[in-house]
Amino acid sequence: METVQFAHPMDELKDRLRQILQVIPPHSNIYYIDYPVHGNGGDLLIMKGTEAFFKDHRIRVQARYSALDFPRGLMIPKDHIIVLHGGGNFGDLYPAHQKLREQIVTDYPGNRVVMLPQTIFYKNEKEFDRTARIFNRHSDLHLYVRDTFSKEMAEVKFKTCQVYLCPDMAHQLWPIRSKTSPDKELLCFLRTDIEKTAEQERLEASGQGDYLDWATLFNAFEQKSIRVICRLLRSGSGKLPVSAIWSRYTDYLVGKAVNRFGKYKAVQTSRLHGHILSCLMDKPNTLLDNSYGKNASYYRTWTDGITSAKLLAERSNAAERF
Repeated sequence: METVQFAHPMDELKDRLRQILQVIPPHSNIYYIDYPVHGNGGDLLIMKGTEAFFKDHRIRVQARYSALDFPRGLMIPKDHIIVLHGGGNFGDLYPAHQKLREQIVTDYPGNRVVMLPQTIFYKNEKEFDRTARIFNRHSDLHLYVRDTFSKEMAEVKFKTCQVYLCPDMAHQLWPIRSKTSPDKELLCFLRTDIEKTAEQERLEASGQGDYLDWATLFNAFEQKSIRVICRLLRSGSGKLPVSAIWSRYTDYLVGKAVNRFGKYKAVQTSRLHGHILSCLMDKPNTLLDNSYGKNASYYRTWTDGITSAKLLAERSNAAERF
């Protein structure tokens, strides 16, 4: 078989997403479940990449639901594929999304269920075993994972689920061109949540660069708008097309992130999608690891061939997941 030559490593990563078409063929009818409704720009980039993938490959989305408005007992035709949003919330750190994922697998044994690229992390292996008991009862379950550690763990636990190694869905957005010319030196796009590390805190003490995270990138009005849309989805939107409104608003939010990154010559980040966005923009960037090795594992699996990107990590915690 002829080897394909790619002009840029990011071209290859985007092309690798095409493997998903073996499970979700072009022209498939699907339900897209668990799309993000919050201010984490990384998940919004995944959503935009996912929607671009559907559009580029003529996959027909018949309905969209978030974790806030998915109705229990929803009738889904057996010939429709249920597609679950990817990301880094597979495990016991983010129970609302894991609960929905397991509910879907339990309630729809007759549908093909596809989970788009995820990173797996459990603090408690008993919770992982509980998930495995649920998954192993489904006969047409497909899980894409973003790193080799997740794949190894999933293949041990999930006996009937098909497991595949695949890059993050945001790679479908390659290339992203910013209209902003860089006039600042360094953006430090660093976590402010439970996944930050002592190494990051030492870096912060140096005081170099401009500091930002998703929570500070989006201003108070934008954060309030996100909360309003969340409340509408939880309570029922009546005649308002809230999903369509959210789609348009997230175009604006992602555009704001692109424009802000575009102002800097280089990025230093502990956010996986700070790294991926920088790579999508072909911008020099340095990636710090997060608390459980997700970032380092992703870099070593996919992006270490990108000359504009490098990893700054004392060690990976990925082997210490339990």
